[in-house]
Amino acid sequence: MDSPTIQCQTAPRTATPPAHSVPTARFAAMVAVAVLPLYASQTLIGPLDASLHLGAWTTLVTALTLFGYAVGLVGLVPLIDRLPNRPLIAATLFAQIACLALAAIAPLAPVFLAASFAVGVTSSVVQMLVPAAASLAPPSSRGKVVGNVMSGLMLGILLSRPLASVIGGAFGWRAFYAVDALLLAAVTLAVVPRLPDSRPVGAPSYAALLASMVRLVAHEPVLRRRDLYQGLLMAGFNAFWSSVAIVLTRAPLGLNSTSVALFALAGGGSVFIAPLAGRAGDRGWSKPASMLAHAVAIAAALMAALALASGVSRAASIVMLAVAAFFIDGGVIADQALGRRAINLLAPESRGRVNGLYTGLFFVGSAVGATIAGPALARWGWPGVCVAALGFFAAAAGLHLRDSSRGRDA
Repeated sequence: MDSPTIQCQTAPRTATPPAHSVPTARFAAMVAVAVLPLYASQTLIGPLDASLHLGAWTTLVTALTLFGYAVGLVGLVPLIDRLPNRPLIAATLFAQIACLALAAIAPLAPVFLAASFAVGVTSSVVQMLVPAAASLAPPSSRGKVVGNVMSGLMLGILLSRPLASVIGGAFGWRAFYAVDALLLAAVTLAVVPRLPDSRPVGAPSYAALLASMVRLVAHEPVLRRRDLYQGLLMAGFNAFWSSVAIVLTRAPLGLNSTSVALFALAGGGSVFIAPLAGRAGDRGWSKPASMLAHAVAIAAALMAALALASGVSRAASIVMLAVAAFFIDGGVIADQALGRRAINLLAPESRGRVNGLYTGLFFVGSAVGATIAGPALARWGWPGVCVAALGFFAAAAGLHLRDSSRGRDA
């Protein structure tokens, strides 16, 4: 479908290279490192408060980082459709390195909080890198490339808390931000020279660019559908993950913090799902792959609910919850990879805005799931959380089945 926005053609200096030459491993590594600080502060709250005396602001450190990320998605990522891509991505990456360095040496709480917000804003560069990698591949292998880069994104999110905990525990919280800055500098120097030198011509003004995002949502049904599926899945995902750590530490399971951290790695193996889902999309299997992803998430939610049923041993409960976590992650990751492939096949002149919108809108689902998790757990216990997650997963599956029956699959 043609984009409803002002046309903004891209003019790469060189032809698109063959798929085998796309440096997906480097892109994935950069995305993984760039996304690390988004959630890392959750395991550094104690040391941060003790060092900077944050007081009531302690619990807002992660919130400020994520709010900055949302601001970057809306205000920064669309610039990739207006400005030369390579210098824009490079400038954003170097800005993130500087913000991480500032966070590492921040002498006062206000400085650290401002740096945390800025780290979030500049972390939105990952949503510039995904379409940049996609633009290097022909449509026939774009799903594979997007899936491989998505593996880096999910791996970075997965490892952020354990890495922050390990580095912060051994060398102090400042060391984590310093190490992340150094890692990001290293991968930036390795990847930036390989970025596509796309230069939009005839681009609209920045204000028109932002206004066009509203029209994109209104006129791109693939974007709306894929965002709705992923938003519902993310709601169930966050309902599960916002509650399971509490359940694991309570009776009858009673795991300690180290065991809970290891449990958080249960979804780690599911990162390989993204490239597999992308390849399925490339082969024209998007519809059955999406149905399978939704069915897997539903089955996993049912398993999670049964894990604490009467008569289930403590060991079996932990194993069942870990398996459920793995498959919930796998189902959500697969749907997101298929969704990103679909939206990256839309009009290339709007690719940056579409990727920013896709991520920003399904973050609404994330917030909904995290918000209802606490009240559901308090009122109905673990079964209530699982029913809520199951409802979200089933809604995504039902909507996809409806759209598919009407010939609207993507």
